[in-house]
Amino acid sequence: MYISKITGLGSYVPENVVTNDDLSKVMDTNDAWIQERTGIKERRHIKKGDGNSTSVMGVKAAKIALSRASLGPKDIDMIIFATLSPDMYFPGGGVQVQEALDMRTVPALDVRNQCSGFVYALSVADQFIKTGMYKHVLVIGSENHSGGLDFTTRGRGVSVIFGDGAGAAVVSRNETGKGGILSTHLHSEGKHKDELSLQGPSTQYWVPEIIEKNPQEDIPYYPYMNGTFVFKHAVVRFSEVIKEGLEANKLSVSDIDMLIPHQANLRISQFIQEKFKLPNEKVFNNIQKYGNTTAASIPIALTEAWEEGKIKEGDLVVLAAFGSGFTWGSAIMRW
Repeated sequence: MYISKITGLGSYVPENVVTNDDLSKVMDTNDAWIQERTGIKERRHIKKGDGNSTSVMGVKAAKIALSRASLGPKDIDMIIFATLSPDMYFPGGGVQVQEALDMRTVPALDVRNQCSGFVYALSVADQFIKTGMYKHVLVIGSENHSGGLDFTTRGRGVSVIFGDGAGAAVVSRNETGKGGILSTHLHSEGKHKDELSLQGPSTQYWVPEIIEKNPQEDIPYYPYMNGTFVFKHAVVRFSEVIKEGLEANKLSVSDIDMLIPHQANLRISQFIQEKFKLPNEKVFNNIQKYGNTTAASIPIALTEAWEEGKIKEGDLVVLAAFGSGFTWGSAIMRW
């Protein structure tokens, strides 16, 4: 049985900065209201004509990760692409990355686990490497939320939260014996699937019905979130899955050097930090700048924390996510 480790990280966010004040010009909201509830000050949105899309941003993040891993596209044995906002209904983003990077005919797998997408994708990569089937797996989380949000007062409870961006990690067989992914832990609870969802477009609202109705006025075409319900479940599941990972490796909260939670809401992160009594230097948040980028949030945050020197060799790094489904998971790794 092999051990896998992250050997390269990269991230990309669009240049277009959208502040809370910008949003207040198109909906009934304000900077104080948004910051109080979410901690978000600004986010990045794709701008029409800038050439970006979910797959394009994924490619940009992947190129950086590959360079830092000292690998080329043809060294990759598998692509795992996590997103809830693919460029097209099908095929998925994985094969688009494969084409753009001129890769070999390796498998491309798309993961649809929303906010937990990167942790799920990382877990899949870890299993393939542990069994010896693959040596290098490219894992990408990328999202284009701005193209599908309701930028009116009706949609402000959701639309102020989300941003666009991508993060990527190269997961490789550990040849040095130092560090690596210790374990991953995944869960879901489908009975709450409707509390954070996008009902259409889907096969429930298929082409004839799209033509028949005006999708701009049809609520199911915009994301729905029962915010209070999601918050209450998130703080419980975050705590549980972090503890599960630590206990599986006979570790305690005091062993954590860096916790990187999915950037869903700064208030959730602060609640978990306070519950575990972790100091500020042991928890990394960047939702203030980028909003919730769903499957991209953890790899973007992980990349920034590493770039800023906040993660060092030998550190115990914990990743945790919770989101639509409900799905949640954690990854425990020694850097």
